[in-house]
Amino acid sequence: MKEGYRKIKISDYSYDLPRERIAKYPLPERDRSRLLVWDGNSISDRVFGELPSLVEPDSLLVFNNTRVIRARLLFRKETGAVIEIFCLEPHEPADFAGNLSTPGQVKWKCMVGNLKRWKWGQVTSLFTHSGTEHTLNAERLHAEGNAFIVRFSWDDFRISFAEVLESMGHMPIPPYLEREDDESDAASYQTLYARESGSVAAPTAGLHFTPAVLNALDKAGIGMAEVTLHVSAGTFRPVKSELIGDHMMHTEHFFVSRATLEHLRGKKITAVGTTTVRTLESLYWLGVSSAAGHWPDDLIPSVSQWEPYESHHGIISAGSDDQGQSAMHEGDTDMQLPADMDPVQAIDQLLSVLDHAGTDILEAKTDIIIVPGYRFRITQSMLTNFHQPHSTLLLLVAAFTGDAWRAIYDHALSSGYRFLSYGDSMLLYTGRDKKG
Repeated sequence: MKEGYRKIKISDYSYDLPRERIAKYPLPERDRSRLLVWDGNSISDRVFGELPSLVEPDSLLVFNNTRVIRARLLFRKETGAVIEIFCLEPHEPADFAGNLSTPGQVKWKCMVGNLKRWKWGQVTSLFTHSGTEHTLNAERLHAEGNAFIVRFSWDDFRISFAEVLESMGHMPIPPYLEREDDESDAASYQTLYARESGSVAAPTAGLHFTPAVLNALDKAGIGMAEVTLHVSAGTFRPVKSELIGDHMMHTEHFFVSRATLEHLRGKKITAVGTTTVRTLESLYWLGVSSAAGHWPDDLIPSVSQWEPYESHHGIISAGSDDQGQSAMHEGDTDMQLPADMDPVQAIDQLLSVLDHAGTDILEAKTDIIIVPGYRFRITQSMLTNFHQPHSTLLLLVAAFTGDAWRAIYDHALSSGYRFLSYGDSMLLYTGRDKKG
């Protein structure tokens, strides 16, 4: 692998974000938020409601339809100490849908707040469901990394864990909002098209969409498709290491239907949000690894953090083309695999996998990190909010825009844009695929 990728200094991808520029709440009308447009060369200031006129008619918008769950659970001990349990991902049953629909008892991987006050035993909390009071018990089992496996049990086997969360859970709004969640967040921290429960953070670029915008996109003949990536709490984790190579990415599960894969073939893709970008780019690398015969038997396939940059099984190695983007060259191998597989071929490979498995849903995991120098295979343009300094999401934007990210953020700061999850957004085109 070209070690240059790992030696990227996170300090080079920072900016001064005044606290007052962080939007604590969204605007009353979502589509009245501001939209910065970068066409690969210049910047213009628009309003999000204008999006249907800014997206190319023959393009395909791809949305992440994940739904945020009320993942924060509060338990008060007899001493008065409050224990916060943040549900990260299901442990038993291990799949989101199965776990959330399970009655009586489940296990989750969780972060625990105020851990020093919960050394042993169970903690309990009361919740009300359908007018009746019930008891939820939580038992800490064992550590797993910097998290814990927690067993939840409750006193009515007619109630699913999803209903428990809805009854007593709190919305996991980002910590940088520096406030407690309130009832307005139940709607405002959820996209209009959220359907598949499992995220502990919203795909915030989608928060700007309204029925009017979606209807206008449809009338303009702009295609729309969906993927599902369950966003983990790792999306809030800043990079604390000096070099990006020392930062470990979080794993996220995603699901893509046969219909979406078919829609992706040969289209100009606008990804709604960085979670969608990570999903789409991971699809490419899954297609490459599948064609090479490197998928695990009877396990969920995954894309590792540095897979796009490594000489992996002799398939590829990272270099640089004349536009500053990473280029792929043949490795030292006899394998008859293109050094840089065409994206349509990669998608077709995944469709063949679904045919062979007799299923219409591709399930996979990704740890992919997208850093400056990465060459995007499937994504031509993206909608995204403004991200935190020292974050992997800012690195992704820098990978997409090159050094222009600095001018884009400087413009947003000097022009009064609102930042982070409830803030304004931007529509970015690559230099090679800009609109007009």
